[in-house]
Amino acid sequence: MPSRDRTRRIRLLLPCLLVVMALVGSVTACGSENDGPRSTAEDFFAAFAATDFAGAARLTTDPARAEAQLRQTWDSLTPTSMTASPGRVDINGDVAQVPVSYTWDFGHDRRWKYTSTVALGRSDTGWSVRWKSADIHPKLGADQRLSRSQTDPPRAAVNESDGSEVMVDGTVVAVSFDAAAAAEKNAVSDSVHRMVAVLSPLIPGLNAQAIAEKATAQSDPLPIGRIPQEQFDRLRDQLALPGVVAAEQAVLTPRDPNFAPAVLTSVRNTVEGELTGSSGWRITVQNPNGMVADVLHDESGKPAPAVQLTLSRMVQNAAQRAVDAVAGKQAMLVAIQASTGKILAIAQNRDADRSGLIATSGLYPPGSTFKMVTSAAAFHDKLSAPQDIVPCPGEIQIGDRLIPNYDGFSLGSVPLRTAFAQSCNTTFAHLASRMGSTALTHAAAAMGLGQEYRVAGLSVKSGSVPVEPELVMRSVDGFGQGEVLASPLGMALVAAAAASGRAQVPSLIGGRETGVVGPTAALDDEVYRQLRPMMRAVVTEGTATPLAGVGEVYGKTGEAEVAGGSHAWFAGYRGDIAFATLIVLGGDSTNSVLVTRDFLTMIPGDYRP
Repeated sequence: MPSRDRTRRIRLLLPCLLVVMALVGSVTACGSENDGPRSTAEDFFAAFAATDFAGAARLTTDPARAEAQLRQTWDSLTPTSMTASPGRVDINGDVAQVPVSYTWDFGHDRRWKYTSTVALGRSDTGWSVRWKSADIHPKLGADQRLSRSQTDPPRAAVNESDGSEVMVDGTVVAVSFDAAAAAEKNAVSDSVHRMVAVLSPLIPGLNAQAIAEKATAQSDPLPIGRIPQEQFDRLRDQLALPGVVAAEQAVLTPRDPNFAPAVLTSVRNTVEGELTGSSGWRITVQNPNGMVADVLHDESGKPAPAVQLTLSRMVQNAAQRAVDAVAGKQAMLVAIQASTGKILAIAQNRDADRSGLIATSGLYPPGSTFKMVTSAAAFHDKLSAPQDIVPCPGEIQIGDRLIPNYDGFSLGSVPLRTAFAQSCNTTFAHLASRMGSTALTHAAAAMGLGQEYRVAGLSVKSGSVPVEPELVMRSVDGFGQGEVLASPLGMALVAAAAASGRAQVPSLIGGRETGVVGPTAALDDEVYRQLRPMMRAVVTEGTATPLAGVGEVYGKTGEAEVAGGSHAWFAGYRGDIAFATLIVLGGDSTNSVLVTRDFLTMIPGDYRP
């Protein structure tokens, strides 16, 4: 039997033990209570992140609706992964609030982070997520959904060298015809005929029967054509037909449709796919009707750098106005920077445009402009010099060929400089007859004529100067009337070489190197020092005197005889601008001289590209 003191000690300790036990029970109870909603929340988030939408939904108060919304969110956002990290649980009776940090990863360093709060409730079966759309995102309404879309940055502009934009981002509407959609309303034939009637003025060559047959033979909509946005807006109601599908497309559009249209079309085909930069992306809340209710995240893309063309607005506009004055004949003018080969202008009138970009790719006999090459070859081989006295008879017999001057004019014996200025064919036929078979080919290559140039954004043919072992043909080549061919760009390159003392490589788009295929050659500086005064004499005292009042111009005229008439040429340079003008079947070379005069008159004498 316990003593009185021991009993007293037990009585004193008992209340203390009860207090400790109560405290321990309280802590254990709190821990269990906190672990309940946290565990449920963690299981919910883990199942959502693992795309176990049904499993996550079973932990909510509305499994059917939750599963549908969770699945829809994942399908719409298409993430590579998602993590959700719950924070500290706040319990108030049978309700718990769990903050959560979401991180959606879409790959390519694209991540979307935000916080939300998920409410849980306790029932007889334990804790569960009180389902609402805001459990996915706090700004998501009951009937709304999240959507991720790609956003394209503004397209980079295309600029000319004087600093202005020549092509900018624009919009066209691509029209196609979906025969299956029209067939659902038994309207294929009617829709096609009405569509063709509306679009024919804008898209020539449409055939209703052919469209109907092709469209019904394929499952995808048949492309019909593209029209400007403003024209589609005007015709929108008339094109509201069964099966007619319209989609906006971003395209490069010219600021000025009259500024080098053929060139810009070629440039656009080259650079259009390189101007969009890196795309951006956006997360939005969308209403049931598809309208955007809120933008939750918007990350802009990075635009590509602007494309810089070598074209000069001033030089291009001057060249265009000059050739546009020629009616009924194909007229064209190419200008390049003599010191670099950068193309400053490619101008064609409408008659020339119908044949494509012939200023850079059309090949024609160059006539007497080729005497620049023949003179350079003679100087290189030490066959003659500008002051050497040479014969200029009205006609000359070489082999079995009688070669005449134009209208049979004769100068007698004159300095080579004078024969060049007055364009004496017989003199240069005689010079060429004394040359080796490769002399003209070598000199032409040294002046940029004859190589294959792969110019980014442009189709180019400089010309052709074949090796000619046959005496008569080589003699005729000497004044540009044999097998020799050149484009206006090719003769502009010859003029640039005369100005700069070396062959230049043409270019059009900044930062894009031109590939060169073909023989390379060089001429001594002395060759060009001898050639330039002769080219100046053409303007001061020879066949291009109408240019005497437009600055210090150097050049050479040419009249190339062909079937049906003759081509009118002038090629030369002023300052750092080299150029070549051609009027196809333009007759007297004076006609090209006058076009060149108009061109140079519109460019200030102190202009430097």
